[in-house]
Amino acid sequence: MDFGIYETLMLACFVLLLGHFVVQKVNFFQKFNIPEPVVGGFIVAIFSWIAYSVTGKEFTIDENIQQGMMFIFFSSIGLNADFRTLIKGGKGLIIFLVIAAVFIICQNFLGVTLAYLLELDPRFGLIAGSITLTGGHGTAGGWADTFMASANPLIGAKDIGMACATFGLILGGTIGGPLAYKLLRKNNFKELSPEQIQQNDETHEISVPSVVTDKKVNYKSIMLTITFLSICLVVGQYLAEWNTQYAFKLPTFVWCLFIGVVIRNVLPHLFKVKMHDESIEILGNAGLSIFLACALMSLKIWTVTDLALPILLILLIQVTMMLFFAYFITYRAMGKDYDAIVLSAGHCGFGLGATATAVANIQAVTSRFGPSPKAFLIIPMVGAFFIDILNALILNVFITFL
Repeated sequence: MDFGIYETLMLACFVLLLGHFVVQKVNFFQKFNIPEPVVGGFIVAIFSWIAYSVTGKEFTIDENIQQGMMFIFFSSIGLNADFRTLIKGGKGLIIFLVIAAVFIICQNFLGVTLAYLLELDPRFGLIAGSITLTGGHGTAGGWADTFMASANPLIGAKDIGMACATFGLILGGTIGGPLAYKLLRKNNFKELSPEQIQQNDETHEISVPSVVTDKKVNYKSIMLTITFLSICLVVGQYLAEWNTQYAFKLPTFVWCLFIGVVIRNVLPHLFKVKMHDESIEILGNAGLSIFLACALMSLKIWTVTDLALPILLILLIQVTMMLFFAYFITYRAMGKDYDAIVLSAGHCGFGLGATATAVANIQAVTSRFGPSPKAFLIIPMVGAFFIDILNALILNVFITFL
């Protein structure tokens, strides 16, 4: 059964509504910050697997809308990447970025090495590395499409990628807290009293600092943002086609991201163009949600069952490395103080999962041991967009040598 573009969009929206309903009802998904499109998409994928096992029939969706939404999402990351915030973050943010970059290299080196030892295509090592663990579901889908479109298609790349990204979300939200508590006990940090915890809960909510904007979302801001996103898509696609003649190739979604970065950091200074952060975030999140819904509901789980155990082994070793890296590197490099402990818990969150997972980790620690403004400044900045740019650059270097 083939679904056209409108049927695909309709089904994706139903998947999002299903995911929203299930997440609201099941505490496990809320605890580990599993995105609604992931939940809804996996439910549909499992039913599809059952239907295929019984009838031998499968359905296909229109991939144009899925690809377009992916490009919109990565373009929005670029449009949000204001490098002035890098200066505001100071020395601590720069150090944390370097730590994150080193970990991405270690993640991919470990993944590729284990893939060779397990006699897998080394690209699966990257998928079970920073593509899914640092990058998340969006990056997993982007690279999966690239691998599938190559001269040597990597069968099962998308299915394995989505499963790895979900595994990372769960484990990233699981190991950060225990690691922080071990370091806190080691350094004799005292937990807040029940009265202080209750007072903090009643008087304020520790959350990600929101983007400050002097413009409300309106027709003009939405249209201006759509214009910028369209430019990213058109120019990004043109540059990707031009780039095919060279040995070092960047996927289209990376070009879209870089064009967004250029627009964000050039137009406001040269032409005093106002960037509407809230509109960018809304449209980018909408693009990501529809993309994930399309990617996950079209998973063909039955094609990758033979890869399950080797990939699981790689992922478990990756989790172990994350724990040791955060304990021995992140904690020490960030100053071996309370902020460093909270940042280590946050690094476990987005080193294996996503920014939301990282924030949930540091919220869990600070709600019991006191605030860490430094962690709440650095983690969202790095996790929101800088890490995606670093990840894209490092991944392209690895792929060049595979």
